[in-house]
Amino acid sequence: MAKLRRAVAYRRIERPYTRKSKYRSKQFVRGTPSNKIVKYDMGDPKRNFDYTISLKCGSNIQIRHNALESGRLTCNRLLESICGKQGYKLKLLVYPHHILRENPLAAGAGADRMSTGMKKSFGKPVGLAAQVSKGQILFQASVDKQFLSTGKKAISRIRHKLPCGCKVEIVENKIVVNN
Repeated sequence: MAKLRRAVAYRRIERPYTRKSKYRSKQFVRGTPSNKIVKYDMGDPKRNFDYTISLKCGSNIQIRHNALESGRLTCNRLLESICGKQGYKLKLLVYPHHILRENPLAAGAGADRMSTGMKKSFGKPVGLAAQVSKGQILFQASVDKQFLSTGKKAISRIRHKLPCGCKVEIVENKIVVNN
């Protein structure tokens, strides 16, 4: 099985390579890999909560879809186990549009028969990434006051899965009642 390259190889923001379409004549990128992110909205989407906790990106960077999915899973699992299925709202706010390419260079015996070197080095699609700018919100979790510490802990767990420095921002939601 082919091994993933380290994320360092794809961190730098490149020119977007994104033209995919359901119509073959309009699709310039052939063989687009499938997105690993399963859900973008979790918990109770309609309820209003007391606090909103946001995770902001610290630099301009590309984040691979498997890193975003890994962060989403750890955060969602903690929130769901402590707050219950309806006690929180979690939203992933970035989408991995950019298609990552790799020019496979072989080493070892017989590699010269397989490899073309740097001739025709455009590369084949291997994954997806979200192009994120500094200060952009990646994840947003909404919880009630009693679960605020759990929400902070869950959002900070995502930071360990991402290739960039991130800031956690907490905002108290004001609920306006009209008489």
